[in-house]
Amino acid sequence: MLKKFYKIIIVPYTLFLLYLMFFGMDRSQYEDNQITVEPVLSTIKFIHNTIELKYIVTIVFGNIIMFMPFGFLGWILPGLKDLKALLYTFVSSIIIVEALQYFTRMGMFEVDDIILNTFGVYLGWLLRGFIEKRFKSLLI
Repeated sequence: MLKKFYKIIIVPYTLFLLYLMFFGMDRSQYEDNQITVEPVLSTIKFIHNTIELKYIVTIVFGNIIMFMPFGFLGWILPGLKDLKALLYTFVSSIIIVEALQYFTRMGMFEVDDIILNTFGVYLGWLLRGFIEKRFKSLLI
């Protein structure tokens, strides 16, 4: 049942996420191309310079949680059950998306986004393994 639901929801979910990444959250086109390549340091600076906790939670944890569903891709693409194959495919894909944000100026190319998004995929992969071991009866 869960696998069927996942098959139905993952494409619209991906399209929704792409919409958010390019057009959502009052996003507008930057004057110049933007890039942030300081791994982890830019996120620490963001947390330090942000007064409201809700922005920190939305940006940092959102970048992790919103990408967890991609850790389940092995349910519909058996070649992506293996963590190495999943992460290789995901990192390649998210770099393309980040580059598109950069070239269209509808966002920034941010290394931290790649790291946080990939961590979310990894957590999703762990959760998928847990669900497969613990709740076999729900998987069809």
